[in-house]
Amino acid sequence: MFFHNGSLNRGCEAIVRSGVALLKSQYPDATIDLASRNPASDVVIPLIDNILLDRKSPIRKFSPEWFISAAKVKLFNDESYAFRQINKGLIGLIPNYDIFLSIGGDNYCYGEQPDIYEIDRCIKKAGKKLFLWGASIGEDDLSPAKIKDLSTFEALFVRETITKSILEKNGLTNVKLVADGAFLMDKEELPLPEGWKDGNTVGLNFSPLVYKKNPSAKQAFSDLIDHILEATDMTIALTPHVAEPGNNDYEILDEFYQKHKNTGRVLLLPNSLNAIQYKGYIARMRFFVGARTHATIAAYSNNVPTMVLGYSVKSKGIAKDIFGEEKLVLNLQEISDSAKLIAKFDEMVAEEKSLREILEQRIPEIRKMSQKAADYIKQS
Repeated sequence: MFFHNGSLNRGCEAIVRSGVALLKSQYPDATIDLASRNPASDVVIPLIDNILLDRKSPIRKFSPEWFISAAKVKLFNDESYAFRQINKGLIGLIPNYDIFLSIGGDNYCYGEQPDIYEIDRCIKKAGKKLFLWGASIGEDDLSPAKIKDLSTFEALFVRETITKSILEKNGLTNVKLVADGAFLMDKEELPLPEGWKDGNTVGLNFSPLVYKKNPSAKQAFSDLIDHILEATDMTIALTPHVAEPGNNDYEILDEFYQKHKNTGRVLLLPNSLNAIQYKGYIARMRFFVGARTHATIAAYSNNVPTMVLGYSVKSKGIAKDIFGEEKLVLNLQEISDSAKLIAKFDEMVAEEKSLREILEQRIPEIRKMSQKAADYIKQS
């Protein structure tokens, strides 16, 4: 497994944790190693055989590699040598393995990625099998170079039908529909914090990523908290799900907590929990509102009615596959509209019973879809 930034992002942890568990259940004798940018954060994940450091190696100025790279770029506009040198640690691992799982579900959503393409070329040149694991990709994310790279994979395991349709429309024939492995992930139920109302607590998750993309959403989110406190008797559990430096949910959620803590009805969960522990709390919530996709998956998979502060194809596609429509998913522009945010929350509360019934029916089917990835590997 490679292209993993570490488990301070509990969504990334959920992808690895569920993937390793699924593969080990079907291939118990397989050795599964993880190449990680932050190995220390991944020791919480069981069943991994070895956690390896994936560290880039910048080319030292005026070194022989620097001159070779500069010449290739200047004479041939060819950066491939430079990318191989920068990623030589990861590329050096290629002879040791038979199968490579590219597990960064969002890696293909951030513009052109020529270094990724070069690593993939090296894997394929060595005669190894290459799979994209649980990805979502939007129409605007694609380019001729990206499509060419994706066509070299044995299979692209995509986690929702919107991505499947987009990739097939662009000529890719190696697309396999699965579901996000996190639907299969276990949960660990820790003691409930003081003030938690059993059966009447709503979880709220907000992220710096959403704030950076739409700063006005912060005020709308605060207005939603005010509405819940005024119009319901629910307790609010502010729920972080990413603790990376510069991208830490806890820091922005703490601002909301400080503003509302005197009500006695607002809790802030710690930022030190792992993915299954967060899932254990989310599973016991009455409703959930979240910006982080894997926090919302934790809610969906436990039949918790959920509103998604969606900013990408993945959240829209997952909701569509569960409900048959993009149910209770607000786009990036909508989440700064306080009235719309509150109206959608009220809609979720009003439809609580029917939402739970749909989830109870569909989640077992989604879980079966999650298991298909392991079968597809055997068939490839």
